[in-house]
Amino acid sequence: MARPQTPRRRARGPLYVVFGLFIASGVLRLGGEAEQTFANAQVAPESIVQDAAQVAGDQCVASDSLIAALAAREERVARRETQFADRLQALAVAEQEITSRLAELEEAEATLAATLAAASTAAEDDIGRLTAVYENMKPRDAAALFEEMAPEFASGFLSRMRPDAAAAILTGLEPATAYSISVVIAGRNAEVPTR
Repeated sequence: MARPQTPRRRARGPLYVVFGLFIASGVLRLGGEAEQTFANAQVAPESIVQDAAQVAGDQCVASDSLIAALAAREERVARRETQFADRLQALAVAEQEITSRLAELEEAEATLAATLAAASTAAEDDIGRLTAVYENMKPRDAAALFEEMAPEFASGFLSRMRPDAAAAILTGLEPATAYSISVVIAGRNAEVPTR
């Protein structure tokens, strides 16, 4: 027995037709794209080879320029290293020279200090002897010598003498000369700070 068709079943028929059309359209589209893909695949090996050759050529050019740039940079670095090594060598030589000169200067300074000390001691000894000679002279004879000396020079001897010998010599001097020598002796320490 056949079932009677319901309105629902009738509505399915056109849906199957529309569904079938969609499937046919999709197959046609896929077929067209597949055909295009196959057509590209037949041409592709030649273009791939050409593209690969061009990429390889570009890479070779890039590699050559990179190698040249690296070689130039390496050459610059080597030149700088040589310059730095030369500078370091020059600095080492200069440092040795400076050390040698400093040693010579220190030696010369020590010799000069010893010479100055000897000269100072000798001069002091000479002045001490001369002062003793003036102290042991007769006051009148010593006064005649001191009369001829400059006041600054005479004051140096009188300030080193024993007070009694200096007084005897000052007594024999002209009053103006004795005064000048006394002023020099008194003024020697006048400008020394007291505090």
